[in-house]
Amino acid sequence: MAAEDQPNPMEEFLRQFGITPGPDGTFDINQLMGPLQQAMQQFSRQMSAAGSGDGLNWTFIKDIARKATAAAGPDPSPAAAEAVAIRDTVGLADLWLDQHTAFGRTSAAAATWSRAEWVEGTIGTWEQLAGSVSESLADAVGSLLRRAEPEAAGMVQMMEPMMRMAATGMLSAQVGQGIGQLATDVLSGSDLGFPLTTRPVVALLPTNIAQFAEGLDVPLSDVRLYLALREAARQRLFAHVPWLGPQMLALIEHYARGITIDPSAFEEAMEAQMQGGLTPERMEEFGQQMAGRLFQPSLSDEQVEILGRLETLVANVEGWVDDVVAQTTATLMPRADALLEMVRRRRAAGGASEAALKTLLNLELRPRRVRDAANLWAAVRTAKGVEERDAVWSHPDLVPTGADLDDPLGFAAHGHVAAHAEEELDDLDAQLARLIEQERGGRDDAPGPQEG
Repeated sequence: MAAEDQPNPMEEFLRQFGITPGPDGTFDINQLMGPLQQAMQQFSRQMSAAGSGDGLNWTFIKDIARKATAAAGPDPSPAAAEAVAIRDTVGLADLWLDQHTAFGRTSAAAATWSRAEWVEGTIGTWEQLAGSVSESLADAVGSLLRRAEPEAAGMVQMMEPMMRMAATGMLSAQVGQGIGQLATDVLSGSDLGFPLTTRPVVALLPTNIAQFAEGLDVPLSDVRLYLALREAARQRLFAHVPWLGPQMLALIEHYARGITIDPSAFEEAMEAQMQGGLTPERMEEFGQQMAGRLFQPSLSDEQVEILGRLETLVANVEGWVDDVVAQTTATLMPRADALLEMVRRRRAAGGASEAALKTLLNLELRPRRVRDAANLWAAVRTAKGVEERDAVWSHPDLVPTGADLDDPLGFAAHGHVAAHAEEELDDLDAQLARLIEQERGGRDDAPGPQEG
């Protein structure tokens, strides 16, 4: 098809509202003001349920997430007996953990959540993490509008608010899909390895735990207790290490600020919406279709570096949890090793959670080195005890780096590789200083020129 025969996206967009060019192929702005204003008012009314604004619409996102959880199967509110069972399980987990970590219990009562309640409990954090993606969306809309024909500049300016609302609705639907998908997979409040609640809370999702336990040769009560131990340990860590949670979330937020929209995928989605009629339902449909495709696949060097730091932190958190729970269950839960292996396989497989994070934030979070981190924390505990192991979390500069994970015994003996290297450098500097001083002393003691 010749370029001049290709449909103009803006014309197609206007045509759905009954706005067509004149015989000469141009639009008479003055004649169109009435129909155009009427069309924009109609669209605004259609979008009132989804809301509008420069950023992502979180009322709409939460609604989509709730629909996604409902579509995944029954999501009953936990029964009173189930809540009592989980409360008792978490109480037992805390009693066991008291002997194996220096971090005390959290003050919050145990929570039993449905998938929908997990969405409600974490939506504020997702708003913080994904809100900056709207900047990339605004850039993409601006780029598309700038490509319009010069003679349509006036029309484009008037249509810009509607276009931005449509793009925001589509991306909001995609983000809602990602959160809903996560809700069907996570087993507890911080199952992803970083905190998602504003305050520490040991929250378990019995519907998802029951699915996880299917096919395992382990009683459901043991599965529930093991997962309660992991979640309670993780929440103790986040509660007693004040820098950890904020730093992890800051890294994710910084990563999200670097997300860019794929121009071709975005234009394809916008044109399809224009031709099909703009309604919240259509935006939801396109959000589902574009999930995982709308973001530019390539990452910047800065994003790669941030992702590496985040993966190391998550590996340290999960490795520490592995060590704490392994020691806690060593003489109390014979099947704990098998459950740890299932958790590790689930983590390695990625599955629904990995796909959802990709949809949400273009984030492929794979903390591949959890086993190495677990070995390191075990080495520190063996060499120095529980108190010293947990004291490593007292400052971010003390926490193991990727280089430390390569040498767990060295870290247990000397601490941070960088700190150890600095000590060695100080020793070398001291030796050089002594040599220089000796040389200077030798020259000072040497006989001077004889006087004539």
